[in-house]
Amino acid sequence: MELAQLREQAAAILDEVERAIVGKRSALELILAAVLCDGHVLLEDYPGLAKTLIARSFAQATSLRFSRIQFTPDLMPSDVTGSSVFDQRRTEFTFLPGAIFTNLLLADEINRAPPKTQAALLEAMQERQVTTEGETRKLERPFIVLATQNPIEYEGTYPLPEAQLDRFALRVSLGYPTLQEESRMLNEQTTEPPLDELEPVAGAAEALGLVEAAKSVFVEESLNKYVVALLRTTRSDSRLYLGASPRSGIALLRVAKARALAERRDYLSPDDVKAVAAPVLSHRLILGPEARAAGLDPAELVREALARTPVPV
Repeated sequence: MELAQLREQAAAILDEVERAIVGKRSALELILAAVLCDGHVLLEDYPGLAKTLIARSFAQATSLRFSRIQFTPDLMPSDVTGSSVFDQRRTEFTFLPGAIFTNLLLADEINRAPPKTQAALLEAMQERQVTTEGETRKLERPFIVLATQNPIEYEGTYPLPEAQLDRFALRVSLGYPTLQEESRMLNEQTTEPPLDELEPVAGAAEALGLVEAAKSVFVEESLNKYVVALLRTTRSDSRLYLGASPRSGIALLRVAKARALAERRDYLSPDDVKAVAAPVLSHRLILGPEARAAGLDPAELVREALARTPVPV
């Protein structure tokens, strides 16, 4: 496909998803950017704000195979990755793939499962492969994890460790809709839910084409240095126990390039970096004790770092 056609297809995916999701354009743009860079997304917000519906809408608009895992305290790693069972007819063990063998995986309420089960996702998220019983199996590309967690319920949950949070390209909060948007949503969802009418506008091959196109977005050397300078600004912030790592800089540049493609450009601009910096970096920063006690928001610290970092001209 021509680059112009790929950009049009990315816009078509967003428009199709927006038929089912009302009033979440900015969040959908971020999630689309993650899809375009083959990255994973952590959706963190209150119950009933369409987190699950967003995952299903993206899967339906892109014709990607979709699986959902409801994380619970009794969920075992083998429930995620799969396991071998004995086939009496063949008198041999047969591997039964788990829900992780898909294109788009919804890990619902990921913080409700114990760390051992959460860790079953780590290899798949980083290496796009699953190792069970001494055998490694490649996952079909694209492979994207959309995980959800509720920020207000902590009883009986297991917070994700920093190493696992770092596997997510973005952390996105949705927020409540406006009065007009919520009124429209009530009308649509109680008559003919738009999800049932979504049409696929791309497939797995097209999604991979978009991922490759995002990689080819041109980045001037000064913008590479701008990203590095931003990372170093966070590392020098005394309010942070741990600043942004080099791997977070790679994620930031990949998501920014995907945003540029979605904006129908084949080159990166400083505005692309600024637009995605907070969702990409904030969940990777570790606040110092005083900052935690003061209730500081890591996203606000990222925005302050952006304001202090000179923009290349």
